Amino acid sequence: MTRLMRAWGPTAASAALSTMLACGAASAIVLTGHPAAAETAYESAYGFDRTWNAALRMVRVDMGCKVTEKDDQSGYLMFEYHSAEGGGKKVTSGSMEFIRPRDQDGAVRIVVQLPAMPRYHEQVMIDTLARKMRAEYGEPPQAKPKPPPVEPAPAAPPAPRDGGVAVEAGDTF
Repeated sequence: MTRLMRAWGPTAASAALSTMLACGAASAIVLTGHPAAAETAYESAYGFDRTWNAALRMVRVDMGCKVTEKDDQSGYLMFEYHSAEGGGKKVTSGSMEFIRPRDQDGAVRIVVQLPAMPRYHEQVMIDTLARKMRAEYGEPPQAKPKPPPVEPAPAAPPAPRDGGVAVEAGDTF
């Protein structure tokens, strides 16, 4: 550092050192950050079977896409997506994932991914699926209200240790 200061002078050396430190800090932030994982998703209250069937018909029939792989047990659907941009000639791969709810009455989560396309293409597919299900099945069924949690009975006061009378908080003598 001292050789740098003698050769460049204190102002230039200080500027060079500041630039190197700033670049190092920026690199550390960028390299240690989490990758962006944007996804377009929809919560369907229609149940797994209805949601799966409507999505498969939408992709295959309504959109005219070729289904390349599907598995209703695992809950995924892969297809060739035809973009309307550029005269419909651009074909990219797409997928839909159907995540089953934990409880019987929960909503099915659908995740649409079109990695080579802008995100709004995914959103258009989700919106189209929601409209299709509403048109074919009516309004989504309302979730059944969960019963209120049962509160445990109050615990019995502890027994006295020395054989005396148990005293509770708030007792006065």
